[in-house]
Amino acid sequence: MADGSGPSPIRTTCPYCGVGCGVSALPGSGRALAVAGDKAHPANYGRLCSKGTALGATVGLEGRLLRPEIGGRPATWEAAIRRVAQAFNRTIERHGPDSVAFYVSGQLLTEDYYAANKLMKGFIGSANIDTNSRLCMASAVAAHKLAFGADLVPGCYEDLELADLIVFSGHNAAWTHPVLVRRMEQARARGQAWVVVDPRRTDTADMADLHLAIAPQSDVRLWNGLLAELIRRGVVDRAFVEAHVSGFDDLQKALEADDQGPAAVTQDCGIALKDLIRFYDLFARTERTVSLFSMGANQSAQGVAKGLSILNAHLVTGRIGKPGACPFSITGQPNAMGGRETGGLANTLAAHMDFDAEAVDRVARFWSAPNTAAKPGLKAVDMFEAVRDGHIKALWVMATNPAVSMPNSGRVREALARCPFVVVSDVMAETDTTAFAHVKLPALAWGEKDGTVTNSERRISRQRPAFPAPGEARADWRIIAEVATAMGHGEAFGWRNPAAVFREYARLTAFENTRRPLNLGPLIDLTPAEYDALAPVQWPPTPGGGDTPRLFADGRFATLDGKAKLNVVHPQGPASAADGAFPFSLNTGRVRDHWHTMTRTGLAADLCRHAPEPYVAIHPEDAVAFGVEEGALTRLRTAQGEAVAVARLTDRQRRGGLFMPMHWTDAFAPSGRSNGLIGQAVDPRSGQPEFKHTPARVSAYRETWLAFFIDRRIQSPPRQLDLIWRRTPQDACQLYEIAGRGDDRERARLIAALAPDSAGETLTFTDPGTGAFRRAVILKERLERLLFIAPAGLALPPRDWLASLFELERLGQEERMSLLAGRKIGAPMDTSPVVCACLKVRESAIVKAVTGGAVTVDAVAAATAAGTNCGSCRTQVAGLIARHAVPAGDDRDAA
Repeated sequence: MADGSGPSPIRTTCPYCGVGCGVSALPGSGRALAVAGDKAHPANYGRLCSKGTALGATVGLEGRLLRPEIGGRPATWEAAIRRVAQAFNRTIERHGPDSVAFYVSGQLLTEDYYAANKLMKGFIGSANIDTNSRLCMASAVAAHKLAFGADLVPGCYEDLELADLIVFSGHNAAWTHPVLVRRMEQARARGQAWVVVDPRRTDTADMADLHLAIAPQSDVRLWNGLLAELIRRGVVDRAFVEAHVSGFDDLQKALEADDQGPAAVTQDCGIALKDLIRFYDLFARTERTVSLFSMGANQSAQGVAKGLSILNAHLVTGRIGKPGACPFSITGQPNAMGGRETGGLANTLAAHMDFDAEAVDRVARFWSAPNTAAKPGLKAVDMFEAVRDGHIKALWVMATNPAVSMPNSGRVREALARCPFVVVSDVMAETDTTAFAHVKLPALAWGEKDGTVTNSERRISRQRPAFPAPGEARADWRIIAEVATAMGHGEAFGWRNPAAVFREYARLTAFENTRRPLNLGPLIDLTPAEYDALAPVQWPPTPGGGDTPRLFADGRFATLDGKAKLNVVHPQGPASAADGAFPFSLNTGRVRDHWHTMTRTGLAADLCRHAPEPYVAIHPEDAVAFGVEEGALTRLRTAQGEAVAVARLTDRQRRGGLFMPMHWTDAFAPSGRSNGLIGQAVDPRSGQPEFKHTPARVSAYRETWLAFFIDRRIQSPPRQLDLIWRRTPQDACQLYEIAGRGDDRERARLIAALAPDSAGETLTFTDPGTGAFRRAVILKERLERLLFIAPAGLALPPRDWLASLFELERLGQEERMSLLAGRKIGAPMDTSPVVCACLKVRESAIVKAVTGGAVTVDAVAAATAAGTNCGSCRTQVAGLIARHAVPAGDDRDAA
């Protein structure tokens, strides 16, 4: 209000990536929510990426699960809790505690994680609880424990600003962590250098001073070669190694056993010698170096070795625990760190304790749980294999979608279908995984949750609710506590609020703690009011509750002797090599504006414009050799399955490599799911799957017809038709792209299913000569649905104008006349891609600005507004400048 007496924004935390940005959220009427970055939060200082900026568009109740269901029918909470408790108790009585399992999510809050871990490991007596963070950073966890003695990220975001060199190893930060990229912009302006190690030329690589497009799975070879070169050049901090590091002699001897010469390394890594030498020079001379590594390094059958090879390089140079110098594992999920801290992984116990006898006894006494699990449980891939072969008979999936996200997901679906009892707690009613649930439990979504998360720099922040719980949805920790109570463990789960859960967790971190760095002792006495007002804090908190930005600043590590350990690692090839049958290396990953399986970002039409459909990126020369054309549907096959996606020909893709995004599900594109293609190979120590290399082959799909269908409602593919089907949300409707390989009878069945001529007022155009068909259905003067079909080779009109007609409450005469033409008569259409999702700025406008003289990102921003909100598109803008700017002295425009 003008006098400043209006409601105050709620300070909370973004639910997407591990950066953990502070969000200022101001609820309006109904479910309206105005979102901005929290300028006081030390993770982002007011910045948000495109996904965070669009949070307000994702908080509606469309598709929400709002009351419990048993067998697909609504049920009371009492009945649902009783059903879950009885099923788990009965299974445990008959088959033992290891016959049940929890598969949980990095989307959970720390309080939820703590409750789930306590129930499974403490009171059920099994360690069969694992998190989907296993798929993200389990290799980094294992590497940290081997090198540092505990799972500890030594640095902080300030180090990214203080560093003179950033090495991105398998990390496309421009897409996955754009807010951190924005934090580095000032450092770049003063001369900070960037090196990107990635087989793909990503947007981050475009911004880098040096891009090392290494061959798939050759990372260890590269980092070992660097380490040998550092030793040869004498760039070893001998005093630091002598005082604080063990294993140097063994490591040096192991390196000497292989040819570490630059020529051999370049040959194995597939990069130019001059580029390798430049990398060596940059790393050798730059004291303030931060090496960021993420899924591109971790998601490998040798992910732990990759992490250790990076840690080795920092330990021998003493570049750790210092401002601007550290190895930095960056996580993907908002609270993956909270899961790691509370024991959400099957091979850790709780509060950074392992399954040694002393720790098991300590935790059992703290929980008063004498049956506390004494050995690790099954990691994610092994867990679903145990479900599939019948050893696990009751499974609880919390806030995640393994039917899509797990590797070889077809096999995971078989496991879920065979499991005698599956319970899923989720916010959405219909996901690929809830389709297998015997019981569905409605959980709170972001905007309703109340608890804490930990980001990648160990900063604990509050996630606060902007809305009351809708329907009958409940907090995850409360659901778990009620099931635990119904199972007979009520005394241990009698928390009345999330503050009580947090205090208990904090007490456990401090309990008999003489040397574990994870110690939240200063926070164990928080009152509910203090908990509610808790400011972001980096653990371990100081006695006064302040931050600890860096670990190991004193050279003391978390090992028994206080020294970090250098680990010998040997390079290996991919778990499954490409061959004549499957000649390509398939790499999977994220796109800029989507997150995970789109249960949240798929609700925001603006976030669906940047990459509206599943695609496969392929080098143009490879495409020619295999008959694949730009924009054409392309079939991918691996030993595990097949998918169909749109081909994108680009020299950003290394020869012999393919890239496919991971987000699409049955709800959006059943044929475009990538993870059904991925093999079962995992890192033997971390259990992390090899998402970054699967042998594959490609071929043209060769459809006989194409169609698009626009409807106000969400539709499923017509049954008994073998179609390629994908859905893209628009502002007022849903756009479906459809293709088939059948004949006229197939198209007739499609028309009958989607646009029968008896539904409302219909306008129809048919061309028997070409086989083209177009139909519009109008109800009460409002456009209801459209179906356009054309034989392969005949173009369909652009969709944007047609989709915009669904925003009208009444079609005018002009729109009616133009409807079946597919375009507004006399008006040119801009069909170029949307670059700036926040402000809907298209590529054509940016190119026009560039050719008109705007040759810097800021100049383009001033001319078009692109990149002025979240900044996630600024790298793409820079790429357009590089491609379209007229060189100085070129007078073509003046001709």
